[in-house]
Amino acid sequence: MDKLQQIGREWLDTLVVAISVAMAFRAYFYEPFNIPTGSMQPTLYGNHYEPCDNPGVMQKTPLKWLNWIVSGRDYKEFAAPFSGVLRVRDRNDGRCDFSIVSPTGRESERICLPTDALLHFDFGPDAAGRDVVPDARQLSNGEVIRVACIAEGPDGQAKRELRIPKGHVLFRGYDTTGDFIFVNRWKWNFRAPERGDVMVFSTTGVGESPSGHYVGKDGSKYDLQQGTHYIKRLTALPGEEIAIRRPNVYINGKAIDPIKPMTGKRGEPTPEPSDGGASPAYAKSLAVKGSARMGEGEYYACGDNSDNSLDSRYWGAVPERNLRGVGSCVFWPFMNPRWGKIK
Repeated sequence: MDKLQQIGREWLDTLVVAISVAMAFRAYFYEPFNIPTGSMQPTLYGNHYEPCDNPGVMQKTPLKWLNWIVSGRDYKEFAAPFSGVLRVRDRNDGRCDFSIVSPTGRESERICLPTDALLHFDFGPDAAGRDVVPDARQLSNGEVIRVACIAEGPDGQAKRELRIPKGHVLFRGYDTTGDFIFVNRWKWNFRAPERGDVMVFSTTGVGESPSGHYVGKDGSKYDLQQGTHYIKRLTALPGEEIAIRRPNVYINGKAIDPIKPMTGKRGEPTPEPSDGGASPAYAKSLAVKGSARMGEGEYYACGDNSDNSLDSRYWGAVPERNLRGVGSCVFWPFMNPRWGKIK
């Protein structure tokens, strides 16, 4: 018995040392990070949809698990189990929970899909040729959800709930995981952050609260969701003045390279996101002032996917104390055109 206890203790000591080394490595050298959204496309992809009408043998067990391990893709179908309304719950991680709710209030099993899957939903014959729009609803428990509705009338304000018929297939395709990367935690110990770095930072204390203080993770009360981490491209350094006149970024009055240009489908020569007017920090942004000067220890962060990025144009500069590290390389999924060093 004493011998077994000795062996057990030796194994326990080894395990504790191994875990300690792994935690120290993660804290001081390289930390794994999952890209949740598409704000850094095409450099990095978050959770996203890929079309697929015929998944074939690779989506049959056990090959489907091998396919997921290699490619990060999981084929899913979403059909209405009974007639009802489509209900959407946002998760703030690049995914949403979708379900069908019957007229009697019965809710189907929820299916988790990438947020952009909603853009590819087939809403059925009732929605043919009509605009399907989300309508915010508050449940009795205070939860705010979205319900799929059809816009009626010339102003699109009048809406009616869209009824999905039983058995109708709303979605079929691949649920593809976002890129997994290693964040280099030690690089900035030997050199200062540089323009063009793909940086990971803590959101705690970034942006302004209408009430003047931070009280949780309720995104409706902040310019930026608190208590999480974002990844963006470092665009302006302390002491620099930044201006954005599409498609170029200007630092101290000069267009810079190799920062990726501000791209998008709208094409207007304005630097601001079109729907950022409610943010307190937005009143101090480029949209109002035309330019912004970084203070001591402040960095400007922009997403490469300019028209779909919640970044410093909304909530201002990132303090140096919030910087976590530099995006180093994509290590999973393995079958990934972005695998390897991040550029």
